[in-house]
This record gives sequence, structure tokens and C-alpha cells, in this order.
Amino acid sequence: MRVRHHLPPGPVTIYLGLGSNLGDRKANLEKALQFLGQTLSVEQISSVYETQPVGNEDQPLFLNAVCRAATDIGPFQLLSLIKGIEVALDRVPSFPNAPRTIDIDILLYGNLVIEAPELVIPHPRLEERAFALVPLAEIAPDLIHPISSRSIQELATRVQGRDEVVKVGKLDDELRK
Repeated sequence: MRVRHHLPPGPVTIYLGLGSNLGDRKANLEKALQFLGQTLSVEQISSVYETQPVGNEDQPLFLNAVCRAATDIGPFQLLSLIKGIEVALDRVPSFPNAPRTIDIDILLYGNLVIEAPELVIPHPRLEERAFALVPLAEIAPDLIHPISSRSIQELATRVQGRDEVVKVGKLDDELRK
């Protein structure tokens, strides 16, 4: 395992990407945020965007959003929390890029860089994913990617497919506290 950058003591600001393309997609995102809010301090939520599936195009469109949260739990504990929420929301393990009720990705964890078999932070394909960069740029345009040293806004402006990420609304205001 390789870890670069060390975090200061205290809460860490993290960014999570959420996606759903099965069932009530909006409700799935809201439920995931409610579960996350039981352990994390969810501080901001992007708009909701409808996006094309990536990798396996023969499936329903996704709804995607990004949230900023603060946490005292470590990145591996966070991964475990996320996997538990995905199971609680009926995500069924399947093949890569399969349809799913919920998908939660750790996009950024402070300025930490981790390369471990079970966890890579920042998300290894963040710079290629318009469905993550566009909502992330909405809430954190000036944030600097810890590897490329480019702003999220710059990455979102340059990413292929950004024109296919369509803002469709907001999530429940109760989640924005």
C-alpha cells in the first residue's frame, strides 16, 4: 500500500459520488444520503444530473450527485460504511458497470492519496468521468485534484462527455442541513 500526504488531526472533508439507475433513482440517492448522514456530517449536496451509463450502455440512464461531508473516520472505515449502505439499499454484486440501485464512490478524502488493492483515492477514474466531475465542480470548483494539481472546474471543463450530463433537479431539502 502506498499513501501520500498526511491529514491534519480532526475532521476531514471528503467528496462522495452517488449514482443510481434501478428503481426509484432519486429516492435511492436520498436514502443513501440519509444513511451517510447517520455517520458523516453531510455539508453540501450538488444538483442531480441524468447521465448515460459508462462501460455497459445497454441499461437505464443514471441519476448522479456529489456530496461534501466531514468525517473523523478513516478512509478504510469509510469504504466499509459505504459498502454496508450499498447492501442495505439492495445493491446486488454483479459484473463491472452493471445496473445498480446505488453506487457510492469515494472521490476525494482530504488531500490523501492512497493506492491499496481494495481502495484507491482519489478515485482512479475521476478525471475521466463527466458524471462525477460536473456535479463536483458545482459544489467545489476551486478544489485541487491532489495528483494532477488541476482545479475540479478545469477538469470538468475539459472532460469528454460533459455535454451529456444534464441537470434535472435537486434532492430533498431536508438532506441539505
